Amino acid sequence: MLQQDKKSDADVAAALKQVELTEELRRSTMNSFADLMTGPLSTEQIYVLEARSATLSPPASDLPSTPAPDTGTQKSILSRAEQYVGKIYERLPPLSATKTTLRFQDNFDALNGSSGIAGGAQDVVTNASFSESAAFIHYIGSTARDVSLERGAEKKPAQKDSTPWGANKMIAIQEPEPGLGRVFMEAQASGSLQWLRWETIYGKAAAVYSFAVPKQKSRLEVNVCCFPNINQTGTARFYTATTAATLGDSGGGGGGGVTGNFQTHTEWHNFKTTAPYHGRLFIDPESGVVLRMITEAELKPSDMVHELGTRVDFGPVKAGQTTMIAPIRSVVNSVVVPNGEAQAGGYKTRCTLFTSDYADYRTAPVK
Repeated sequence: MLQQDKKSDADVAAALKQVELTEELRRSTMNSFADLMTGPLSTEQIYVLEARSATLSPPASDLPSTPAPDTGTQKSILSRAEQYVGKIYERLPPLSATKTTLRFQDNFDALNGSSGIAGGAQDVVTNASFSESAAFIHYIGSTARDVSLERGAEKKPAQKDSTPWGANKMIAIQEPEPGLGRVFMEAQASGSLQWLRWETIYGKAAAVYSFAVPKQKSRLEVNVCCFPNINQTGTARFYTATTAATLGDSGGGGGGGVTGNFQTHTEWHNFKTTAPYHGRLFIDPESGVVLRMITEAELKPSDMVHELGTRVDFGPVKAGQTTMIAPIRSVVNSVVVPNGEAQAGGYKTRCTLFTSDYADYRTAPVK
């Protein structure tokens, strides 16, 4: 309809920003929309929709109509997956790869006026009307870095990150994506692995199993940087347009504001917890190879991190002369309270999406 009405790229993008998907936007479907996108802004938003929906279930029309296998076959598929994870995947050699990550984010300006980095009391002024920038997700930038993998799981970098996360209006996920071996073991230990459905992956039917890992059996570390602790000292005098002259308005522009020697000091800290989680495993029924893994942390409404969901896609990669199955793409969906006000009566949240591709695999020397 928008294309028929010859809407501009900005108009199409604005319409896509209003869309809240309840089902996965699959890559094949997204690609079919390519001719309908009118420019870079609308193309950006269709990528956002794909990433935001990465952990959702696909439309029922995209699911295979094959009946569920009997209980014995379901157990056999899980047994093959157990053999694959324990005897093949967990025995992968040390690897390194290039990981290219795109960051998408909303509420880039959602910082408290008293956070210590958005202005002091002397220059914070409010006028009769209020305005706020649109809080829509958009592309922020990309990074490429070398990562190390051990037993198929990405390792945490040894070098300390000196980026001022939080203060730069962005967050960083400080723990790598969950490793397949650990997640499979914890899902088994929880006794919750159960048949869910068939789903088509790479053109073939994959067996999907759901699971839920309680906190006492979980080692899923949530470590997100950074959130402010704000200390405030001094004297603040609030004024209106009527009392501005008496109290010394130095730039209020005819509105109200605050003056004085009110000071703020902000200390930034990580949010850390070990969280229960649930998710799904997507298994090739013949070989037991795990093709995809989804994990979603179960966090409290009072936590500064409200949501953290991860999807990892696995596929064949070549390292030297050897071909093996390893991570090829990951998507991380997060929702945080950037001002650290999760227990306040009202607060803003920020959604950040990370989409990563792994390439240039090579065998790393054993240390």
